[in-house]
Amino acid sequence: METKKTLGIWLDHSTANLLDLNKENSNIIESEFTYDTKQEALSRSEDIMHNKEQQMQESFYKDIAEKILNYKHVLLFGPTNAKLELKNFLDKDSKFKDIQIDVEAADKMTDHERKTFVKNHFKN
Repeated sequence: METKKTLGIWLDHSTANLLDLNKENSNIIESEFTYDTKQEALSRSEDIMHNKEQQMQESFYKDIAEKILNYKHVLLFGPTNAKLELKNFLDKDSKFKDIQIDVEAADKMTDHERKTFVKNHFKN
């Protein structure tokens, strides 16, 4: 019997914590759009800052999307609307049509709370 490959991703706009319960370590992906990057771009113009933010956010979502391709069922959860933005980003790409993607709201959590949240979600 094939094991179902599942992945939980707790994310906000700066960090994605990828939790594969079949692996010991979680994987962390960080956005390159930092406070310093924002301030530097903002010093030139607000339009430049927004363009830079949009480009770096898309790059952040692409990095996460590459990891998602290895799974059959993915849970996106976290405190901001980044999870919905990522879901919309994935929905535009046909490579993800066979991957079940669930979205749930969640507050800030410890690593242990995140693992428990993912475990409980996929247990049901």
